[in-house]
Amino acid sequence: MIWFLLIAALIIAIPLVIERNRAEMEDADRGSALGQFAELPDGVTHYAWTGPAQGPVVVCIHGLTTPSIVWRAVARGLASMGYRTLTYDLYGRGYSDRPSGPQDRQFFIKQLQDLLEDQDVTGSFTLLGYSMGGSIATCFAAAFPERVERLILLAPAGMGLVPNKLVDFMAKTPLVGDWLMLALFPPTFRRGIRAERDIPVQVRHIHDHQAEQLDYKHYVPAVLASRRGILADVLRDEHRAIRTHDIPVLALWGQDDQVIPASAIGSLAEWNRAAEHEVIKGAGHGLPYTHAPQIIAAIKAHIDTADKATD
Repeated sequence: MIWFLLIAALIIAIPLVIERNRAEMEDADRGSALGQFAELPDGVTHYAWTGPAQGPVVVCIHGLTTPSIVWRAVARGLASMGYRTLTYDLYGRGYSDRPSGPQDRQFFIKQLQDLLEDQDVTGSFTLLGYSMGGSIATCFAAAFPERVERLILLAPAGMGLVPNKLVDFMAKTPLVGDWLMLALFPPTFRRGIRAERDIPVQVRHIHDHQAEQLDYKHYVPAVLASRRGILADVLRDEHRAIRTHDIPVLALWGQDDQVIPASAIGSLAEWNRAAEHEVIKGAGHGLPYTHAPQIIAAIKAHIDTADKATD
């Protein structure tokens, strides 16, 4: 019986010890990062500008697990169109700080507001959100419609996720769910990265950057906090508000996405009948780094059509 209890205690302790021994994100780790750092009220935020200094601004918000490097190819494409693109790492990811606590819409909207103020972005801009970043972008646009000229969503959350009973249990169950997340998420995440390594990508070393997230403390808890926070929200009212304010919306979807269900397209179409949709053939959930040229082509066509309509 004693041996059984000792073995059980050891099994319980292993994920906790691994998390405790992960590295803190410090200045030395940030030395190799491209871009700059802003000292915001809730922590350091890593950001980068791409494109001509006088170009119209596009703000890009990444998703749940992959930091702002996910935008590198898309940002270059937008720069070639004359846009000035701001990308940044959400708290808990990339080179940004990892504050504890809930990661709900207020948490992420405040980070974006603080960064915009720090960077003196005072006018309206195009807002581009991917996956969880689509939820953040949607909530921001609904709350501050005067700031958003256009909303572009890539495989956006906010209309439901592909069901996963284990993930749902972890999100809904304190303590036990936290332990399961520490124990099961890292190997599951690594398997997903390995499965993608043979897929052609437009962002060099993207898979290495994804795997590196697991080297740092508080990353795994941040992912769970987001699942319990903003990703638990169904954004029906927000999308209807965006329609009421006549904000143009373009939604791009991956044909083979295994994260966002196909029903999400119908939900968004019902909530905002003015939204435009395009399904990118052969794309999974990683479309910003696997299908960047198609994304840029779709954005350009959407903007060109809008410009012709106003001539």
